[in-house]
Amino acid sequence: GRPDVPGRLVFDLDPDEALPFDRVAAAAQEVRDRLTRLGLTSVVKTTGGKGLHVVTPFNGKGVSWKEAKAFARAICEAMAEDSPDKYLINMSKAKRMGKIFLDYLRNDRLSTAVAVLSPRARAGATVSMPLTWAQVRGDLDPKKYTVRSVPALLAKTKAWDGYEDAASSIKAAMKKLATR
Repeated sequence: GRPDVPGRLVFDLDPDEALPFDRVAAAAQEVRDRLTRLGLTSVVKTTGGKGLHVVTPFNGKGVSWKEAKAFARAICEAMAEDSPDKYLINMSKAKRMGKIFLDYLRNDRLSTAVAVLSPRARAGATVSMPLTWAQVRGDLDPKKYTVRSVPALLAKTKAWDGYEDAASSIKAAMKKLATR
């Protein structure tokens, strides 16, 4: 209800088409680990495509969209600098060969990211599915989450339980990241 106040970060992990999914799963776990070390909780979901979104709810009080985006970019830049053979922050498809584009650009006042449970206009009518971290493994097949399969799966999942309660201040995390 307050669009001028950011309340979450979205890290969109968009792999080169040729990469196996285990690389995307490992990247999501690395984002989660980095956020955890900064004191932030994160959840994960499929995009309805070939990637994953790592989402971090936070209390946006006193934080602008520009600051939130800069924080997300700094995390992605650090990952790309630490592992330039795996990640990049340049969206160029030509430069993405064998790598995962760490898209922090979703964290802008006017940017969008596919919402949880959104069906996608793709073969099989895939859906952006909330997951538990235990489900994020190399053998995960995001294509199994479709408009037909998701209703039954939702009845059994605990994914994203406590999302609202996980929001904390991002300011401390911003300070921690700045001192590294």
